[in-house]
Amino acid sequence: MADISIGTAAPDFDLPRDGGGRVSLGHFRGKPLILFFYPKDDTTGCTAESLAFTALAGEFEKAGAGVIGMSPDSVKCHDRFIKKHDLAVVLASDEEKTTLEAYGVWKQKTMYGRNFMGVERTTFLIREDGTIGTIWQKVKVPGHAEIVLAAVQNLSR
Repeated sequence: MADISIGTAAPDFDLPRDGGGRVSLGHFRGKPLILFFYPKDDTTGCTAESLAFTALAGEFEKAGAGVIGMSPDSVKCHDRFIKKHDLAVVLASDEEKTTLEAYGVWKQKTMYGRNFMGVERTTFLIREDGTIGTIWQKVKVPGHAEIVLAAVQNLSR
């Protein structure tokens, strides 16, 4: 895993996305990008987080920022998730987990005394120049999208 910290270059990616096609870091060069990593489509916390970013999609757009959610789920799973909840964010599929590992969010976790590998809910604000501007680790969903939006809006000040 690369050393991801504020000011370092964001690891590049080019992954399949919901609805077909691909999405890459390069597509967002010249504008801020919110990259939120989440464990699994259609689970309580991940649905709440995706709905919160969807609710603020217009505000992120006004601020000139792109928003991508990423998990190890398949594109087919993302498409069902988007349709079921009418989501308005791009969802990238990293089934190989290469981008998850590059950003350091694929970690050993413990639940009910069982160890397993999974995504640690983390959000990155990537600046226009492709460097990491802010990192939110072990994200608690309530109010998170609003905090991220405020950070994006502060970039242009």
